[in-house]
Amino acid sequence: MELSTEPRTLSDDSCDSELLLSNLSQLHTTDLGIERIRKNLRLNTNDVVGWCRSKIKAPNASISRKGKNWYITVDSCEFTVNAHSYTIITAHKRT
Repeated sequence: MELSTEPRTLSDDSCDSELLLSNLSQLHTTDLGIERIRKNLRLNTNDVVGWCRSKIKAPNASISRKGKNWYITVDSCEFTVNAHSYTIITAHKRT
Protein backbone atom coordinates (compact mmCIF):
# COMPACT_ATOMS: atom_id res chain seq x y z
CA MET A 1 0.00 0.00 0.00
CA GLU A 2 1.39 3.38 -1.02
CA LEU A 3 1.22 6.33 1.36
CA SER A 4 -0.53 9.42 0.05
CA THR A 5 1.37 12.69 -0.11
CA GLU A 6 -1.86 14.69 -0.51
CA PRO A 7 -2.58 17.26 2.23
CA ARG A 8 -4.78 15.83 4.92
CA THR A 9 -8.16 17.39 5.56
CA LEU A 10 -10.82 16.96 8.18
CA SER A 11 -13.99 15.13 7.32
CA ASP A 12 -16.89 15.56 9.70
CA ASP A 13 -16.94 11.90 10.70
CA SER A 14 -13.18 11.50 11.10
CA CYS A 15 -11.48 10.98 14.44
CA ASP A 16 -7.95 10.56 13.18
CA SER A 17 -5.78 11.92 16.00
CA GLU A 18 -2.85 12.07 13.58
CA LEU A 19 -4.64 14.90 11.79
CA LEU A 20 -4.58 17.02 14.93
CA LEU A 21 -1.00 16.07 15.70
CA SER A 22 0.16 16.87 12.16
CA ASN A 23 -1.39 20.34 12.41
CA LEU A 24 -0.12 21.36 15.86
CA SER A 25 1.79 24.25 14.28
CA GLN A 26 -1.62 25.84 13.59
CA LEU A 27 -2.64 25.61 17.26
CA HIS A 28 -3.53 29.02 18.70
CA THR A 29 -5.92 30.80 21.03
CA THR A 30 -7.22 34.29 21.72
CA ASP A 31 -5.91 36.70 24.35
CA LEU A 32 -8.91 35.86 26.52
CA GLY A 33 -8.24 32.17 25.91
CA ILE A 34 -4.67 32.57 27.16
CA GLU A 35 -5.91 34.13 30.39
CA ARG A 36 -8.66 31.51 30.82
CA ILE A 37 -6.25 28.61 30.27
CA ARG A 38 -3.61 30.17 32.53
CA LYS A 39 -6.21 30.62 35.30
CA ASN A 40 -7.87 27.19 34.90
CA LEU A 41 -4.58 25.29 34.88
CA ARG A 42 -2.79 27.62 37.31
CA LEU A 43 0.05 28.10 34.82
CA ASN A 44 2.99 30.38 35.33
CA THR A 45 4.27 30.64 31.77
CA ASN A 46 4.22 33.29 29.05
CA ASP A 47 3.94 30.66 26.29
CA VAL A 48 0.56 29.10 27.08
CA VAL A 49 0.05 27.78 23.53
CA GLY A 50 3.50 26.19 23.50
CA TRP A 51 2.81 24.57 26.87
CA CYS A 52 -0.51 23.19 25.59
CA ARG A 53 1.13 21.99 22.36
CA SER A 54 3.74 20.01 24.31
CA LYS A 55 1.04 18.39 26.46
CA ILE A 56 -1.13 17.50 23.45
CA LYS A 57 1.75 15.79 21.64
CA ALA A 58 2.77 13.76 24.71
CA PRO A 59 2.73 10.00 24.09
CA ASN A 60 0.21 9.43 26.89
CA ALA A 61 -2.32 11.96 25.53
CA SER A 62 -5.77 10.59 24.72
CA ILE A 63 -7.35 12.35 21.73
CA SER A 64 -10.96 12.05 20.64
CA ARG A 65 -13.25 14.07 18.43
CA LYS A 66 -16.90 14.84 19.07
CA GLY A 67 -18.63 17.06 16.53
CA LYS A 68 -16.65 20.20 15.85
CA ASN A 69 -14.13 19.80 18.68
CA TRP A 70 -11.15 17.70 19.63
CA TYR A 71 -10.92 16.66 23.30
CA ILE A 72 -7.47 15.86 24.62
CA THR A 73 -6.86 14.35 28.04
CA VAL A 74 -3.32 14.10 29.35
CA ASP A 75 -1.92 13.93 32.86
CA SER A 76 -4.48 15.88 34.91
CA CYS A 77 -5.54 18.25 32.09
CA GLU A 78 -8.33 18.27 29.52
CA PHE A 79 -8.10 20.52 26.46
CA THR A 80 -10.86 21.47 24.02
CA VAL A 81 -9.67 22.44 20.52
CA ASN A 82 -11.83 23.50 17.59
CA ALA A 83 -11.36 20.89 14.85
CA HIS A 84 -11.51 23.34 11.95
CA SER A 85 -9.54 26.35 13.18
CA TYR A 86 -7.22 24.61 15.70
CA THR A 87 -8.18 27.21 18.32
CA ILE A 88 -7.71 26.10 21.91
CA ILE A 89 -11.11 26.90 23.36
CA THR A 90 -10.41 26.00 26.97
CA ALA A 91 -8.46 23.74 29.28
CA HIS A 92 -9.31 22.39 32.72
CA LYS A 93 -7.73 20.40 35.51
CA ARG A 94 -9.35 16.99 35.90
CA THR A 95 -10.14 15.80 39.37
